Amino acid sequence: MSSTYQQKKWSLRELLDSRNSPQTKKIFQELDQKLIDFENYRSKLSENIEIKDLMQLICDLEVIYQLAYKIYAFAELEFAADTQDQEAQAFMAKVQEKLAYLENKTLFFVLWWKNLPEEVAVRYIKEAGDYRYWLEEMRHFKPHTLSEDEEKVINIKNTTGIQALQNLYDAITNRYVYHIVVDGEEKELTRGELMVYARHPEAEVRAIAYKELYRIFGEDGPILGQMYQTVARDWKNEQIGLRNYATPIATRNLINDIPDEAIETLLEVCQENASVFQRFFRLKAKWLGIEKLERYDIYAPVAKTDKRYLYSDAVNMVLTALRQFEPKLAELAQRVFDQDHLDSEVRKGKRDGAFCLTVTPEYTPWVLINYQGRPDDVATMAHEIGHAIHSMLAEHHSLFTQHACLPLAETASTFSEMILVDHLMKQEADPAVKRDILFRQIDDAYATILRQAYFAVFERKAHDLVVEGASVDDLANHYLEDLQTQFGDAVRISDEFRWEWVSIPHIFQVPFYVYAYAFGQLLVFSLYQQYKEEGKTFIPRYLEILAAGGSETPAIILTKAGIDMNSREFWQGGFDVISGLIEQLERIPMDNE
Repeated sequence: MSSTYQQKKWSLRELLDSRNSPQTKKIFQELDQKLIDFENYRSKLSENIEIKDLMQLICDLEVIYQLAYKIYAFAELEFAADTQDQEAQAFMAKVQEKLAYLENKTLFFVLWWKNLPEEVAVRYIKEAGDYRYWLEEMRHFKPHTLSEDEEKVINIKNTTGIQALQNLYDAITNRYVYHIVVDGEEKELTRGELMVYARHPEAEVRAIAYKELYRIFGEDGPILGQMYQTVARDWKNEQIGLRNYATPIATRNLINDIPDEAIETLLEVCQENASVFQRFFRLKAKWLGIEKLERYDIYAPVAKTDKRYLYSDAVNMVLTALRQFEPKLAELAQRVFDQDHLDSEVRKGKRDGAFCLTVTPEYTPWVLINYQGRPDDVATMAHEIGHAIHSMLAEHHSLFTQHACLPLAETASTFSEMILVDHLMKQEADPAVKRDILFRQIDDAYATILRQAYFAVFERKAHDLVVEGASVDDLANHYLEDLQTQFGDAVRISDEFRWEWVSIPHIFQVPFYVYAYAFGQLLVFSLYQQYKEEGKTFIPRYLEILAAGGSETPAIILTKAGIDMNSREFWQGGFDVISGLIEQLERIPMDNE
């Protein structure tokens, strides 16, 4: 039986009553006291510390981070709900300073652990239980770790330096308001509302939406571009200049515990398969009855349908699709809705896009979406709920081992989307809508794989170009050249798309994050193919991958699933699945045939 759900703002009361409540002040005081107590361990650390004493130290550190993450999550979620709230901005800055203080106060343990002789560290790791991989991974960073004083300086300067700049980028870009005229009516829109029109049936409306988006970003392009140059210089100064990483992207690869060679292979295979999506765009042009797609048209619907889903219906569809796959997943997803941990409203000032924030294992994750009733919005809901499910399946782990690395963190989210698409294809009676869903599936595969891979390719080059003295215009010209390579002769690209890169928050906030999407989507294609072939017998293996969280190296987790991420054949297999979907579309008779 279906339940009724209403769009609303999330509740944060499980975290804090308010930013200035007695409860909040008490947590800050408790955190300060625990940090003072933790420093008493400094004199006890040696190569001969008893395992029970080491484990007590780690447990005390975990409690400290649990308190800190509780405050940080409240600040982050409150700021995301209204990026224009000046008090929320100020509280966010205060919390970031507290986190830097925390890192500096506990840094002595991290440095001691990294500097232990290998044979001593191995002895402790064997007895560390669920903390084992966390301790192993920490030591991976030993070659790139500085002295305690140097690490403290970096932590302090980041709060008023790069983190402040990133918050400013969010505050600036989330206050943008867009104006377009559709059917004689002038509309004032948020970015999320504007991009609904990027999938409008009328080509003119799609063009209007994109032109307005990049008109606004283009006006601030020189300023936002300078922010990006600063991000790239800061990354280079710290990661290469101080920490001696070989390349800018190598930092992210080590954080993800993915070999450089695997990511290089992934990006190479993506570039080699640009022709797969170029073939799709040529097919789409035929369906739309035009000679060649404009860049405005790549997400155009192929059927004259304006299918909309009420929010309550969308929630029930997502839950039903999950339940039919595995009831346990629907039960976990239900927690997000029952506990009011989902903010689905569209509001001015609210952060655009969507995300899922896991705080600590004791809390159900919080999810942000901007729901407007489109099929895309239903898919986004399934995607973010998938992230939450991933965290909840791994909530039996410690705070330090619950989170999967970024590339594996996209597994449950993307898989949940595919479960939903299968459900919609079975339930939908209208052939035009089913055709549109299939086209959208490949649209989304493009957006998640090739588009994100080329963002990463651009980032690699852009970081080098900035160091060489490239101007903002140089970066914009280079981005436009990359677009032309990506689309070939299948799509015409207008000049305003030169500013697309300054509208991508990830490259400002988390350098080289974006390849995780391509990694995750291609991985899921492989897993979903296994599910199609094996049926229900596949599900326990899939749940095991998710339940591992971040308690094991990605290589071991994937090997258990029969996947070699260093293999070109593996990545190519994902594109072979996409080619198969395109072949399905090519066999569908066109309306005019």
